[in-house]
Amino acid sequence: MIQIIAGEKGAGKTKRLLEMANESGKAANGHVVFIDDDSRHMYDLHYNIRFVKTNYKMEDHKTFFGFICGIMSQDSDIEHIYIDSLNNIVKNMPAEELGEFLKKVEDFSVNENVDFSMIVSANADVLPANAQKYIIN
Repeated sequence: MIQIIAGEKGAGKTKRLLEMANESGKAANGHVVFIDDDSRHMYDLHYNIRFVKTNYKMEDHKTFFGFICGIMSQDSDIEHIYIDSLNNIVKNMPAEELGEFLKKVEDFSVNENVDFSMIVSANADVLPANAQKYIIN
């Protein structure tokens, strides 16, 4: 399963993602991971959630997908990965590449039995058609 929280800056996306992650962290049988580009929200997370800070911007979505695979290779018990501010983690991801990235993540999600929730800082109506099905309200 993939979920996208989309919206402009200041719309409360991160607060919502943190709430979702904390609920998941309390109820999870496996592990929950929260990926962010800075440490601001590290202490807002439930103690069961593994916080991962990206120390640099990823060049493209392929690099970031490799980063996710590396996290999964270290822990096969991960059941949910939360990604705060995909736009800040990946330096260059045009709208058409977002769809390609989401397809890879969806296949990975099914094969590895891990769910993904992420924030994309853009209005939902400007996201590509193949990303629309993942947007949650």
